[in-house]
Amino acid sequence: MNIDIVKIFGWFVVLILAQVFVLNHIHLFGVATPLLYIYFVFLFRRNMPQWGSLLWAFIMGLIIDTFSNTPGVSSASLTLIAAVQPFVLRPFVPRDSAEDLQPGVNTLSYVQYLWYAATLTFIYNLVFFSLEMFSFFNILTWLECIGGSTLLTLLLILVIEHVRSRV
Repeated sequence: MNIDIVKIFGWFVVLILAQVFVLNHIHLFGVATPLLYIYFVFLFRRNMPQWGSLLWAFIMGLIIDTFSNTPGVSSASLTLIAAVQPFVLRPFVPRDSAEDLQPGVNTLSYVQYLWYAATLTFIYNLVFFSLEMFSFFNILTWLECIGGSTLLTLLLILVIEHVRSRV
């Protein structure tokens, strides 16, 4: 069995368990919820087939939807960022880099990884909270949820990435 598949499946299980049992119960100031499971999409290698990344993202989103009582919201949002991930990654990767590059602080610079992660996290939260609220009646709450969750999720992603780069 390929070791990459085992690593991907390990991250898949760990991120789902962390989200379902711990992070879904954190609502900082009533608006910011850490959505750490999107880090799974950040781990996809540059040469991963598009159908594979979409399938992994959809399945993870479906499982999160099942346990979080958000019918279709997570799966739609996660599938969207899996679809745009190669296009968001392209400007941050040097032209002479390896074809099987895995985005991270070690392969990209810290600033480039920060912008890459911030862009994908913002897109995810924008779509997620737009679908979840499905109304722009209370636009201030919508903006607070997007901003707070983006910052909290990005902070956790950078902490995990910093630990991963040390190991």
